Amino acid sequence: MMAIRPAILALWLGMALVTYLPRALPLIALSRLALPPALLRWLSFVPVAVLSALLAQEVLVTGGKPALPPAHPELLAVLPAFVVAVVTRSLMGTVAAGILAMALLRLVFGA
Repeated sequence: MMAIRPAILALWLGMALVTYLPRALPLIALSRLALPPALLRWLSFVPVAVLSALLAQEVLVTGGKPALPPAHPELLAVLPAFVVAVVTRSLMGTVAAGILAMALLRLVFGA
């Protein structure tokens, strides 16, 4: 039988706590409040802004330098995915277009 070391258990519980609390506390605190429509509209853009910032950092910069094609085909793969996102508003279609574009670019450029 495998023994659970107290230090490892405490580490897991601590990680669970610091992951859960920042998500749960705002939900609990704000669940009973009626937020103004302007604030709700503003909050609706937060996920898109965060995802855009993460994507831009990943696609546009490598090692602190601009990532330009053809050495970095990721930038080219973003273009069809962006078009599909704008036209269809489909997350699944956007992901599929990005994966397909990247696969084709790797096939063509061998990246």
